[in-house]
Amino acid sequence: MSLDHAPIRPAPIRKLDEVVVNRIAAGEIINRPSNALKELIENSLDAGATSISITVKDGGMKILQIQDNGHGIRTEDLPIVCERFTTSKLKVYEDLSHIQTYGFRGEALASISHVSHLSIATKQADSECAYKACYADGKLVPAKPGGSSDPVPCAGNNGTVITAEDLFYNILSRKAALKNTRDEYNRIFEVASRYAIHNSGIAFTCRKAGAPKVDLNTSVGASTITNIRQIFGSKIGSSLVEIKDTDADLDIEFSGHVSSAAHEMHKSVFLLFINHRLVDHTPIRRAIEALYSSVLPKASRPFVYLDLRIKPENVDVNVHPTKRE
Repeated sequence: MSLDHAPIRPAPIRKLDEVVVNRIAAGEIINRPSNALKELIENSLDAGATSISITVKDGGMKILQIQDNGHGIRTEDLPIVCERFTTSKLKVYEDLSHIQTYGFRGEALASISHVSHLSIATKQADSECAYKACYADGKLVPAKPGGSSDPVPCAGNNGTVITAEDLFYNILSRKAALKNTRDEYNRIFEVASRYAIHNSGIAFTCRKAGAPKVDLNTSVGASTITNIRQIFGSKIGSSLVEIKDTDADLDIEFSGHVSSAAHEMHKSVFLLFINHRLVDHTPIRRAIEALYSSVLPKASRPFVYLDLRIKPENVDVNVHPTKRE
C-alpha cells in the first residue's frame, strides 16, 4: 500500500493528569489579576469583614495581597481550603436556588493556588495566635524546601491575609499577554472601587506596594454617594440623582445613583450589582444608554450605579465560570 494512502489512525484518548486538569480550569476562572482580586474581595465580604486592604506590585503579577478583619478560617480547615470544590456555603445542588453568599463552588482559592505561589495567614477572634500556610496546586507545601508543610503559628490580627505571588508563573503565554502592569493595576483599582461603592460602610484601601499614599481610601460608615464623589470626583457626584423602587408583582427592588440631565461625562460608567454580585448585562447596558442618548448633552455619556435585588431562586448564579454574567 502506498504511504500516500495509508489510513489515518485516531490518536488514543487519554485521561488528563489531575494537575493539568486543575491548571486548565484555573486559567478559565482566574484570567487576570483583577479577576483574582474580585474573588478574594467576595471571600472577605462573605467572612463579614468591615475593613479590606489591597496591596499590589507590578499590576498584581508580582504580588496581589488582600487583608481583612473578617471571622477568619478555622485552623483545621487550612489543609483543604485550597482544594477544588471545598466550601462552607453549599452542601447539596439545590442550595444554589437560594444561595445568598458570593462564593459557593469552592474554586477561587484552588484556582489561584494553581497559577501562583499562595500563602494564607488567618486568625479567629477566639484564637491565641494566627496560623500561616503555603500552597501549590491546591495542597499544603513547605514555606522553605525541606521544612514541614503544616500550618505554623505566627503573629497576626483577627481576620485573614491572602498573598498571591508570581501570578501565572507557570502559564508563560498568559503572563506575556498581561505585561502591561499599569493596565492591570487600573483594572484592579476599578474592581476595588466598584465594590467599595456598593459596600458603603465597609472600609476599602488599595495601594501599590511601597507607595507612600493609597489610591483608594473609603471609610467605615461612609455613604454610597460619598464614596462615588471620592472615587469619581465631586462634579460627577453632584450631577447624580438617587433612585429607588419596588415591583411587588415581579418581586424586584432596586436602588442606585444615575446621571441627571445636567450630567457631563465623556466616558460611560456602568456599575450593575444583582443580589450584591458585580455582573455584566449587555441588554440592560444598551437599553440605558439608548434612553440617555436623547437626554444628555451631545457627546456626554451616562453614569449608572444600579443595585438590583431579585429572589435568589430566579437568578442562575452558576451560568458563567467567573460569575460575571
